[in-house]
Amino acid sequence: MQQVQLSEVEERVYDAVAALEARGQVPYPDLIAEETGLTEEQLRAPLHQLTQKNLLHREDSPMAGLDFGPRFCAQQLA
Repeated sequence: MQQVQLSEVEERVYDAVAALEARGQVPYPDLIAEETGLTEEQLRAPLHQLTQKNLLHREDSPMAGLDFGPRFCAQQLA
């Protein structure tokens, strides 16, 4: 299996998303920021990079008329 190299910030963000999901919380950017201690602005690049590396996927609000913003879900690593 190919190893994906992550920066320290990317690893923190991925771990935060996985931890939020494990607790049954929806990983919205504001919760990810709180979990990592980063600002939402600082999260933009690592969220994008993790999505590009297929470690996270972005889901938009599933309910019409209720937009809480995008949420990011961790991909299961095989």
